[in-house]
Amino acid sequence: MKKLSISVGLVSTIATLGAMPAVHAQSSVEPSSVTMYGLMDAALVQERGISKLTSGVSAGSRLGLRGTESLGDGWQAVFTLEAGVQGDTGRSDQAGQLFGRQAFVGLNSPLGMLTVGRQYNLQSQALTDVADPFEGGMAGASTNLAGYSATRIDNTVRYTSPELRGVTATVMYGFGEHTGVAADQRSLGLALGYVNGPLTLRLARQSRGGDFGKADVNNTILAGNYNFGVATAFAGYGRNTGDGSTMFFAENPYGAAQAPAQSTDSRDAIVGVAVPLGATTLLASFIHKDDRDAANRDAQQLAIGATYALSKRSKLYVAYAHIRNRNDAAYMVGNATEVGTGNRALNIGLRHAF
Repeated sequence: MKKLSISVGLVSTIATLGAMPAVHAQSSVEPSSVTMYGLMDAALVQERGISKLTSGVSAGSRLGLRGTESLGDGWQAVFTLEAGVQGDTGRSDQAGQLFGRQAFVGLNSPLGMLTVGRQYNLQSQALTDVADPFEGGMAGASTNLAGYSATRIDNTVRYTSPELRGVTATVMYGFGEHTGVAADQRSLGLALGYVNGPLTLRLARQSRGGDFGKADVNNTILAGNYNFGVATAFAGYGRNTGDGSTMFFAENPYGAAQAPAQSTDSRDAIVGVAVPLGATTLLASFIHKDDRDAANRDAQQLAIGATYALSKRSKLYVAYAHIRNRNDAAYMVGNATEVGTGNRALNIGLRHAF
C-alpha cells in the first residue's frame, strides 16, 4: 500500500493559527506523522435476476487518515478516521456517517494500546480475519450466514495487550447510551489470540444487552488458519444466542407462507482453503448454519472464487456462492457491504489500494 506521509510541520500549517506555535515547538523533539490511505472496489454483480454495478464487494471502499505522535519512552498518541465510500455513486457508505468505518483516538505504549471511539466488533474481526478465506467479502463472505452482531460498535473503549510469546488479549466495552432501554444495550467484547509462524488462532466473544424484555445477545467464535505453503486452511466454529444474534430479514425475501422469525440459538461451522498459484489465488469455503430453535431453519453456503494480482496494490477477482435454505430459512448471498437479494450471486470485480 502506497502511503502519503505528512510531517508535523505541514499538519501545523493547516491547523488553526492559535495552535501553530505549540505544534512547532513540539515538532523538533517529538516526530509526528499523518498517513492518508484508501481502497476502491467495484464489481459487476449478478443475483436473483438482477445485474448491477456496485461498490465494496470484496472489501468496502474507503478513504482514511491515521496518525501517530511520539510522546517519549515508547509512548505514542494515535488516531484513525476512516470514511466509507460508495464508488459507484460517490455517496457515503454506512448510512451516510462521515467516518462510519472507524473513528478512534488513543495511546499506544509498551503496556499495550488503549483506544476510544467507533471500533470493530471483536467476534466479527475473528470471523472475517482468521476463519474466512474470502475475508468477509465477495459472494463467499462468511457473514452471509455466520454470526450477526454489528460489524462496528459506537462509544467503545478498547484495550489490546502487548504480545507475549505470540499471545495477545483484547477487551472492549461499549457504552449503550440508550436511555430507558434494558441494560442500556451496553456491550462487552473479549478476544484471545495466538500466532506462531504459520498458525493463527483466535477465540472471541461479543455480547450486548438485549432489547427491552429480551435476552442478551451473544456471539462466540473459535477461529484458526494454518499456512502449509502450498495452501492455507481455514476453520471456525461459532455459537450465537439471543434475538439479533443471527442474520435476519424481516421483509420475508422469498415470500414464504409463514414469515421467518429470528433464530435465537444457532451454531456456525466454516471450513475453507486458499491456494496460491503464482499471481492467482484460488478460494473455496463451506458454511453450515445449525439452527437450534424449534423451527430448525438450517442453511448451507458453498462458495468458490479466485483473485489475480495485477500488482501489489491492484487485483481482479471473481466469486460465486449458493445458499441452500431449509424450512423457510431466508439467508441471502451478499458481499462485504451488501446483504444481497437472493440465494446465489456471481461477482466479477477490481480492487485497488492506495
